[in-house]
Amino acid sequence: MGIERIVSTSLPEENKEEEEIIEKSLRPLTFDEYIGQDRMKNNLKIAIDAVKKRRANDDKAATLDHILLYGPPGLGKTTMANVIAHEMGANLKITSGPAIERAGDLASILTNLQDGDVLFIDEIHRLRRAVEEVLYSAMEDFKLDITIGKGPAARSVRLDLPNFTVIGATTRTGSLAGPLRDRFGMLHRLEYYTEKEIEQIVSRTANILDTKIEPDAVSLLSTRSRRTPRIANRLVRRVRDYADVNGDGIIDKNIAEKALDLMEIDELGLDPADRNLLRLMEENYDDRPVGLNTLAALTGDEATTIEDYNEPYLLQIGFIERTPRGRRITEKAKKHLHSA
Repeated sequence: MGIERIVSTSLPEENKEEEEIIEKSLRPLTFDEYIGQDRMKNNLKIAIDAVKKRRANDDKAATLDHILLYGPPGLGKTTMANVIAHEMGANLKITSGPAIERAGDLASILTNLQDGDVLFIDEIHRLRRAVEEVLYSAMEDFKLDITIGKGPAARSVRLDLPNFTVIGATTRTGSLAGPLRDRFGMLHRLEYYTEKEIEQIVSRTANILDTKIEPDAVSLLSTRSRRTPRIANRLVRRVRDYADVNGDGIIDKNIAEKALDLMEIDELGLDPADRNLLRLMEENYDDRPVGLNTLAALTGDEATTIEDYNEPYLLQIGFIERTPRGRRITEKAKKHLHSA
């Protein structure tokens, strides 16, 4: 059985509604509120301002180019889609690749869009091929090709669609079909955040949650947030709970350390699942490379879990290396394990 992770996006059913309400309240709605990713924000501001200017000059058909946001999970792709829609003054429709099972499902979504709407498709790399075929003409020509009837009586009908913008989000651009990727006018990679940016996010989250947090605690939480806003927000909420139960509700360095020790989050932000993965690599393979599926069998986790949640950060901090023959633990990771 895999070890439960603080970075996991899955939640118990009874906590989902509460977590969703909190997440919505923490999400920024404007570029000014959105912390980090400055290069991407500057490019998007120019594109949005250009569309607004064309609309002001009576070009009612002006619409924002389709946008592909990619990068590791938790860096703010969904939040950025919300910001873009808000800055455009547009309605945001949200769906995901796995949720669109048939071409008819996508057709239903597209025909219910209005002019200027933004359609956000999370995990767009998981769209089925038949669904992708429908999306091609919709994105390029704003046309929807559907077939009515069956057999010899079947006929093809082309429907006009309103001008809309697709924002796709993916953690795996390599899994995206080439023709689909080429239909996005703007491609932006979300990078890991700096420690200073994470500190700003921790302070902002504590303020929204009406929780007093001391500067030393802000710094401590930021260093253990894996440079990822989603994890930073989650740690702030868990430490706030600990402070409410075991203190006076104020998050200081001592309270934060005790809460993080309870969650077994070490000074680099590694949790038990990360350390277990590294330990198994060292004990069983030492300096030899090991395949992803073998690692999944060793840890009891899914291969996609390791690839999406463990690996990006461990690669970023230089704890594992990817070779043609598999993953390999580094000397830096071994020193950290032994010191821990």
